[in-house]
Amino acid sequence: MELTVLGCSGSYGAAEVGGACSGYLVREGDTTIWMDCGNGSFVNLQRHVDPADLTAVVITHEHPDHCVDVYGLHVLLRYGLERSGVPLYAPAGAEERLGALVQWGDTFAWHAIDDGARTTIGDMSLAFSRTDHPPPTYAVEVTGPDDHRLVYTSDTGPGWSVDAFAPGAELVLSESSYEHADRRSPIHLSGRQAGEAARAARAERLVLTHLWPRVDPNVVAEEGSDAFGAAVGVAAVDLTVTI
Repeated sequence: MELTVLGCSGSYGAAEVGGACSGYLVREGDTTIWMDCGNGSFVNLQRHVDPADLTAVVITHEHPDHCVDVYGLHVLLRYGLERSGVPLYAPAGAEERLGALVQWGDTFAWHAIDDGARTTIGDMSLAFSRTDHPPPTYAVEVTGPDDHRLVYTSDTGPGWSVDAFAPGAELVLSESSYEHADRRSPIHLSGRQAGEAARAARAERLVLTHLWPRVDPNVVAEEGSDAFGAAVGVAAVDLTVTI
C-alpha cells in the first residue's frame, strides 16, 4: 500500500509553491483512493494519476481545506470524461450541503460515513471514527490485503486519539497544526500531542501533516519526535510512503 501527499497545508494554502491543503492518494494494486480534496490538491493529483482511474473519493469533513477541490473533479468527470457513479464517501448530508453550489447529476454515487462505519473499496478496507472536530469529522483507518494499516487522523482536538483504532498501525498520518506553546484552537493538535497519541497507540511510524503555514515545521517535528520517541516525518507535496 502506498500513500502520496497531494496537499498538507493546515486550514489555508501556504505561500510556497505546492502549498496545497489536505489531499492524499492511497494506492494498492488496482485500487486508487483520493482521500480529502483540499484546495490545490486536485492539481497535484493529476500529476500522479489520471482522474479517470480513481476508484473512489473520501471526504472526511466539509471544511473547505478538505473538500473544495471535489468541485473541479466533478466538472472533469461530468463534462470532460462523461463518467458517472464514482463512489464518494462523506459525512451524511454532504451531498446536499455541498450541492448547494452545483448540480451533481449522477457523477457520484454518494455513501454516508459515520462513527464505526466500515467499507471495502477494491483491495482496501476502510474504517471510520468520529474525531474531536466540528463539523462531523472522521478519521480513517485503511487496511491493505497484507493487513498493513494506515491511520489518517483528519482534523481533531485532543478529545479523540488514534487508539480509537487497534494499536500497532504501520503508519499514522496525524494532523499537527501548532507548536505546543502556541496552540491557537482546541480542535487541533500540536506536534507534541500528535507524538504522544501515536506513541500510546504503538504506531510504528508517524508523519505529521496539516501544519499551520506560519509555524516552524522544524519545531513541530522536534516536539513530535520527542513525544513519539523516534524521528517523525513531516508531510510535503509529492512525499510517497510505502506502508
